[in-house]
Amino acid sequence: MLKIGDIVMKNPIVLAPMAGVCNSAFRLTVKEFGAGLVCAEMVSDKGILYKNKKTMNMLYMDEGEKPLSLQIFGGEKESLVEAAKFVDKNTNADIIDINMGCPVPKITKVDAGAKWLLDPNKIYEMVAAVVDAVDKPVTVKMRMGWDEEHIYAVENAQAVERAGGSAVALHGRTRYQMYEGKSNWDIIRQVKQSVGIPIIGNGDVQTPQDAKRMLEETGCDGVMIGRAALGNPWMIYRTVKYLETGELMEEPSAREKIDVCILHLDRLIDLKNENIAVREMRKHAAWYLKGIRGNGEARNAINECNTREEMVSLLTSLVSDEEVEMQKQVG
Repeated sequence: MLKIGDIVMKNPIVLAPMAGVCNSAFRLTVKEFGAGLVCAEMVSDKGILYKNKKTMNMLYMDEGEKPLSLQIFGGEKESLVEAAKFVDKNTNADIIDINMGCPVPKITKVDAGAKWLLDPNKIYEMVAAVVDAVDKPVTVKMRMGWDEEHIYAVENAQAVERAGGSAVALHGRTRYQMYEGKSNWDIIRQVKQSVGIPIIGNGDVQTPQDAKRMLEETGCDGVMIGRAALGNPWMIYRTVKYLETGELMEEPSAREKIDVCILHLDRLIDLKNENIAVREMRKHAAWYLKGIRGNGEARNAINECNTREEMVSLLTSLVSDEEVEMQKQVG
């Protein structure tokens, strides 16, 4: 059972807070496939303080997503604390998460994201200040280190615990690795053994079997799934079922994929306007189409879609073609 502060999850599977992806439409869809916890994409502390319109829209969540963790990032204690206080009092998120893992230069150059990994003292100071200022549980998402010469995962996690943090999600890669190379699960095990708060393992969980192996090999309390869930919320459902029963559920059919893709599109349209939603949905549709016959040409065509009608027509025609082909093979 994964428990963060006083928030109890129904299972240990957590959707990672992926930037540019984890808006309410995607989170709600993944939640319906059984995730124990979903995490919102990272939000700038300054964006919250300046009431930036785009930032404020990112704070929206549907009640059906709960429990939900909302992630903030920043490099200065005062602005991070003020943003956390706003999230605490003005959103219905259950958990406030602090980003210490984002590797992209525009984040690290303002002393935010993975830049914190170089200084356990700063981590203690920043997390303690946020914990003191809010009522909701405070967690941290971090990487194992800045580069191979600066891996302070154990010290950093201990600093989070000492500061009153309620959990740590640990990605077993350095900032320098970005998303390349292999995730180091051994460091996740070491961190789990060094602290008393829950540790959520992250990195290279591509299958339900990977999730089970991570739990067994590292002793972590939860498993965070990111890229494997893109266009594939069935990964969440299949993992939850596999952990509960040992049974591997079937992969979805082409029609199931397209039906959920269209549901996701409609939720995105409700969240934003049609023009923005269709453009944003192009990358998601490409992910949903993986493994479907003729998806290469279709992906190119999807990038030309500007309306819901165009996208839905293209998606449904692709499924019809695959079903006809399968009928021929059966016949």
